[in-house]
Amino acid sequence: MTLSAPQHHPRLAVAVLCVAGTVVALMQTIIVPLIPLLPSLLDTSETNAAWTLTITLLVGAVVTPIAGRMGDMFGKRRVLVSSLAAVAVGSAVCALAPGLVIFLLGRGLQGMGIGIVAVGISLMRDIVPADRLGSAVGMMSASLGVGGALGLPFAAAIAQQISWQALFWVSGAVALAALIAVLLTVPVRGVPRGGRFDAVGALGLTVLLTCILLAFSKGAEWGWSSPAILGLFAGFAVSTALWWRWERTRPDPLINLTLNIARPVLLTNIASVATGFAFYAMQMIPIQILMAPRSAFDAGSLGMGLSMVLASLVLMPGGLVMFAFSYVSAELTRRYGARISLALGAVVIGLGYSVLLLMIMGPWPGTWVWLIGINVLVGAGLGIAYSAMPALIMHWVPVSHTGEANGVNALMRSVGTSLATAVVGMILAASMTAAATPVGPIPVATSTAYSWAAGIALAACVVAAITALAVPRTAPVAEQQIV
Repeated sequence: MTLSAPQHHPRLAVAVLCVAGTVVALMQTIIVPLIPLLPSLLDTSETNAAWTLTITLLVGAVVTPIAGRMGDMFGKRRVLVSSLAAVAVGSAVCALAPGLVIFLLGRGLQGMGIGIVAVGISLMRDIVPADRLGSAVGMMSASLGVGGALGLPFAAAIAQQISWQALFWVSGAVALAALIAVLLTVPVRGVPRGGRFDAVGALGLTVLLTCILLAFSKGAEWGWSSPAILGLFAGFAVSTALWWRWERTRPDPLINLTLNIARPVLLTNIASVATGFAFYAMQMIPIQILMAPRSAFDAGSLGMGLSMVLASLVLMPGGLVMFAFSYVSAELTRRYGARISLALGAVVIGLGYSVLLLMIMGPWPGTWVWLIGINVLVGAGLGIAYSAMPALIMHWVPVSHTGEANGVNALMRSVGTSLATAVVGMILAASMTAAATPVGPIPVATSTAYSWAAGIALAACVVAAITALAVPRTAPVAEQQIV
């Protein structure tokens, strides 16, 4: 018997989909408080323990466009349920893992759920009335911010008060509850396209994304001129050329390149890369300033001396504001169009980075109050921009390609976050100073490094705004949309 919701309860289905998106965002951040402890917990090195975060993001980036395509072919709710099942199983595997290898397997399974947001947004186009679609899509996009905001304090509280295994059991239970709620409330709508799945294209996409994302994430650690990193860049170039040629010749490719290189979609995706960069740079910079010791000021840096839990609580309002401003984005999109919403969101994010630069370079001592205001500004901009991206994509692509196009767009955001990890991480690591503490000096990034990182993120906001405004104002009629 197939469980589905009545047609007159789309709001309940939207709420459940947003909860599922929040669960997935939690999976990306719950590991952070455990990273310093994992070498001893799993009897491994610090370098190997870092893979527990890398593998989830890597698997998520690879799976997202594939999940979108499979949703178009075989049914979006089916893919959604399968993704949540992978998250639940992965959480249980992590809780029971006797060592690093099994733990990485569990984290990889958790990463398979990251495509839920893109698939959920596409499914909303099938089940939500047109007059409510904008706000529904905005809420789903902004669920990433809520999950990110709650992830650190949620994880730290459970890990400290109970045990690290309990953290994953709770995560698995939440994912399982979300799966059951999807089966009970989300109806099956739309007609799957069917067709033959492009396994070769999926393999090629996996190889090229693994090469480029791994190079970005490990470049600073392994050395940008090391044989491993240079080999990854070479592998990316070769595999991309082969994959591109294969996809162009397929009658039913994994990724419709004609659709994704068309001007409106391409420009939206470029803006998404830039916005993703600005988003993750804001995840990297404030947390380091908040947790650095106060003595960092004497060493030419910034530091507020907060614990990870307190620092995450300071940053939490940004994620909540991001969710709230998804409604603002929907109204802006309704009145002025999604391209204006995306550009305005980038401008507001840029305003947040401008205030951050003012705090870093000004003669006054920065405090955590500054960072609350900065994070709220950036959260508002992200709420507007992240909600506008899928709306703009769906404005330009036919219903039959919604899942695929949203999956590629989500992938572009992942590319942006990976670029931020590499660029911001490299800038901060290249300009370190020593801050005195009771247990000895510890390395912290200099104020100059923070200024450069914030300035580059501000430039990314400018690129996102200009690119969004370059998207054509109106889409063609449905019969003439890109296919």
